[in-house]
Amino acid sequence: MNAFDFFFENTASSQKLFLVGKEEISFEKLYNKSYSLSEYIKQQVGENKNIILISPNNEFFLIVYLAILKSGNTCIPLDPAIEKEKFDYIRNITNSKLLFPSEQVQMRLGLNENECVSGVKLKEIEIIHNPTIVNDFDSDRCAEIIFTSGSTGTPKGVMLSHKNLIANTKSIVNYLHFDNTDRMLVVLPFYYCYGLSLLHTHLRVGGSIVFNNSFIFLGAIINDLVNHKCTGFAGVPSHYQILLRKSDTFKTTQFPELRYVTQAGGKLATVFIDEFKASFPNIAFYVMYGQTEATARLSYLPPEVYEQRKGSMGKGIPGVKLRVIDENGKDISPGETGEVIAMGDNVMMGYFMDEESTKSTIRDGWLYTGDLGTVDEEGYIYLTARKKEIIKVGGKRISPKEIEAVILAMHDVIDCSVEGIEDALLGEALKATVIVNNSKNLNEISIKEYCAKNLALFKIPQIIEIKEQLTMSATGKKIKSTT
Repeated sequence: MNAFDFFFENTASSQKLFLVGKEEISFEKLYNKSYSLSEYIKQQVGENKNIILISPNNEFFLIVYLAILKSGNTCIPLDPAIEKEKFDYIRNITNSKLLFPSEQVQMRLGLNENECVSGVKLKEIEIIHNPTIVNDFDSDRCAEIIFTSGSTGTPKGVMLSHKNLIANTKSIVNYLHFDNTDRMLVVLPFYYCYGLSLLHTHLRVGGSIVFNNSFIFLGAIINDLVNHKCTGFAGVPSHYQILLRKSDTFKTTQFPELRYVTQAGGKLATVFIDEFKASFPNIAFYVMYGQTEATARLSYLPPEVYEQRKGSMGKGIPGVKLRVIDENGKDISPGETGEVIAMGDNVMMGYFMDEESTKSTIRDGWLYTGDLGTVDEEGYIYLTARKKEIIKVGGKRISPKEIEAVILAMHDVIDCSVEGIEDALLGEALKATVIVNNSKNLNEISIKEYCAKNLALFKIPQIIEIKEQLTMSATGKKIKSTT
């Protein structure tokens, strides 16, 4: 089945608004416009071609993204702020002949008008069509390629099939108990798999979404949640850290319609989750874990067991098997540390034009996540670090997350990143970059004294840099300093 047909299976003729807010479009109009454009795309390039879509979250993105899926081609959604060099690299290796940029992106990247279909040109395309569902569509066909930053700095293309999208959407709808009354405030961009999962799930159940592309304006976020009666909010750690520690009104605002929030895209320290739950005891907080290679989601922690399993990423979502194994491929015992691996219909097809990385990441059907973790007696998994994050100081292996969690517990601390830097004596020394709300209340000495009370001596950072501004990427993930 084509993922497009799956998303609209129950809503293709619905007059209900899917997109609400500054831009509005009903399910029926979105379906018809996307279907019409899919016919145009097939006339222009046929099928099984790579097509680039580069736009912020808006109506244009929705129509084009869904049209590319329906046309039987592969969508490559890219960050509208992408550098010209990186754009050219991706375009060349994917051999993308058809481009759908926003007008601003087209001008900034200097793209040829003849090879682009922008918003203005899109309005001129009107194809008479008779919508049909192709029952024999191969769901193993590649639906999209999501490019992520590789360890070498070269973008890695994660290939996701229609089956991957359908499987992950079914699972998320299942455990979050979505229905047509759900309305999501979307602050995550759709070139990011977490953001796309919000689009897929709410399309499927007949819910609705509201766009807010400017998280920096916290007042607007709060107003949108209230005024649009949003039932859900999804964010990465920095979103919650900023809302809880930077906003003067967030924790005192009433959100009568907000049923739940979800958090993924990195581990959020429990001190922030506790702070959120104390302010909003009636809003369910879902801790989740995933990867682009898993189409977004791998596990979740049910809110009702949070207090007993604090710090856990939970268990596999419906349809996903998770294991934590040692270096010999055997399941670890509680308390031991190993690598998290996953199996399910949501696991990617592989990396685009990178057979070597695909073979090392997917082995015997299992996705090797590169995340280290342990398990408890009930099978709940607790992440400890990324394999590449482990720091060796004087021969001792240290997880930066443990130190970060301690510093984050300090009042006025918004964020903390611990990294290893070269040291002639120890090999690596610990450096903590601490983002604070008011630097007058904290200094290097007070932070080290606090660490000394809560950490072993060799885990206390030798260098502490204090800043007042958290630098985030467009996906909301923090950008570590390169200095």
